[in-house]
Amino acid sequence: MPVEKLDNNINSKSNNLGFNFDNSFVLLPQQFYAKVSPTPVTNPSIIAINDRVASELQLDSSMLKTAVGVGVFAGNVIPSGAAPIAMKYAGHQFGGFVPQLGDGRAVLLGEIVGTSGQRFDIQLKGSGITPFSRQGDGRSSLGPVIREYIISEAMNSLGIRTTRALAAVTTGETVVRTKKLPGAILTRVACSHIRVGSFECFANKGDKQSVKILADYTINRLYPECSSSSNKYIELLNKVIDSQAQLIASWMHIGFIHGVMNTDNMAISGETIDYGPCAFLDEYDPAKVFSSIDYKGRYAFGNQGRIAQWNLARFAETLLFLLDADQNEAIKLAENSIAHFTELFENYWIAGMLKKIGLASQQENDLQLIDQLLHLMQKHKTDYTVTFRYLSLSLENEFYRIAIKDMFGSSQEFEAWYMGWQERLNVEDDSISEIAQNMCLVNPNYIPRNHRVEQVIDAAIENNDFSLMHELISVLSNPYSEQKDMLHYAEPPKTHERVYQTFCGT
Repeated sequence: MPVEKLDNNINSKSNNLGFNFDNSFVLLPQQFYAKVSPTPVTNPSIIAINDRVASELQLDSSMLKTAVGVGVFAGNVIPSGAAPIAMKYAGHQFGGFVPQLGDGRAVLLGEIVGTSGQRFDIQLKGSGITPFSRQGDGRSSLGPVIREYIISEAMNSLGIRTTRALAAVTTGETVVRTKKLPGAILTRVACSHIRVGSFECFANKGDKQSVKILADYTINRLYPECSSSSNKYIELLNKVIDSQAQLIASWMHIGFIHGVMNTDNMAISGETIDYGPCAFLDEYDPAKVFSSIDYKGRYAFGNQGRIAQWNLARFAETLLFLLDADQNEAIKLAENSIAHFTELFENYWIAGMLKKIGLASQQENDLQLIDQLLHLMQKHKTDYTVTFRYLSLSLENEFYRIAIKDMFGSSQEFEAWYMGWQERLNVEDDSISEIAQNMCLVNPNYIPRNHRVEQVIDAAIENNDFSLMHELISVLSNPYSEQKDMLHYAEPPKTHERVYQTFCGT
C-alpha cells in the first residue's frame, strides 16, 4: 500500500489512529537522548499489523492499516503527540566496553498507556540515521524485521517476557549489506528500552548525577515498589537480578539462544530484547552457538545464566555510590546481591524443568533425574523440543512411547531412566492423565524453528511472498496445541534444512 502524501491535514488524520502519547523519558535532561525524526521512505507497504498488540494498546487496527497508519510505521508521518528521540547508551560487547553506542537505527516515537495501565514505548527500528549511527545507514533489511516479528511474538505466546511487534512494513527501498536487499521497518513495543548499557554510559564518565536521575526514573516507571524500601537502590538491583534470573531460566526451558547477550541488549525491565542472531536448539547441546559473530562461544546456550550474572555485575558497579556512602559497604552489598543470582537462577530453572517432566514438587533425587535425561539427550543428539513433547504424550499414547524410545536408539540407559521416571510419577498426587495434560502445557509442540524462519525470509525476499510468514505466525500463536493440519511445523529440520549460523543483520 503506497503511503498517503503529506499534506496540511496529516497531523489531524494521525490523531484518528488512537496514539494517545504520554511521554516521560523525553522529560529527562537531554544528555539521555538526541531529538531526531525518522527518515522518510519512498514507497512503504504493510507486511503485518498485530491486531492483538494493537488492542492491548487501545489502538484501532483498521485505522492502523490506512495510508496514514502505514506512513507512521514507515517514519513518513509523525503522529500528533509523539516526541521522537534516539536513546543514548553504552555497552560491553563480547566482554569489551564500548563507551557510546545508542540507537543507531531506531527512533522512539513516544510512550502510551495500555489497557492494563502499563506504560509502553513505541519504537521504529530501521527508521534511518541518528546521531548514534556510527557511519551506518540506520536501516534494516527485510530479513531481520521478519525474524524479530516472528520470534518476539512466538516468545510471547510461549509465556516468555519479551518486547512485542506492533507492525512491520517494507520501505520500497534497498539496503546494501553483503548484497542489495529490500528494506523494512519494525514497530517494536516494550515496557522500556532502558538497558544495563544505559547506566554504563554515564557511570563510565563519572556522571553520578545522571546515573541517579536514571535510577530514580527507572524505579518510578518499572519498579515503584522499591520506593518504600529503606535502600531503594539495592532493592532496584535485587529486582533486576530477580527478573533476569526468571527470564534466562525461561529461555533455557524452551531451548532459546539469544546469541548476543551484550550489556546493551539486557533490558532493565526483564524483557527479552534485540532478536539479532537468535535461534532455538534442535538437538540438545549446552555448547551450541548459532551466532556468526560469537567465535569463542561466549553466548552459547549453556553459558546464558553465567553471562546474565556477569552483565548484572556491570549494572551493580554503576550503582555502587547509591548503595552506600561507604564504598566498601557498597561493594559488599552489591557482591551479596550478585552472588544471590546463582541461587535464584537455579531455583527458577529447576522449578521449570520439574514441570517439563511432570513433577509438581521437588524430591531428593529429582535433580539427578533431570541431569540424567539431559545427559542422554546430548549423548543421543535428540531434538530438545520433540523430546519433551513426546515424553508428555508417551504417558497416554503407545505410539509416542515407542517413538521416544526409538529417538534414544532403544538404549538400555534410556529404558532405565524412563522406568525410574514413571516410578517417580507414581508418587505424584495427580493422575497420569492430569500429569500428561500439565506437561503439554509447558512443553510446546511448535517453536519458531530456525529453518522455518529462514524459509519465510527467503519467500519474502525472493518472491515478495508473505503468506508463509502469516501462516507461521498463526501456528506459533498457539504453540502448545496440536493443530493437526500444521504438524509439519513441529518437525525438526532434515539434514539439508539445518541452519548452522544466524546473522545480526546490521
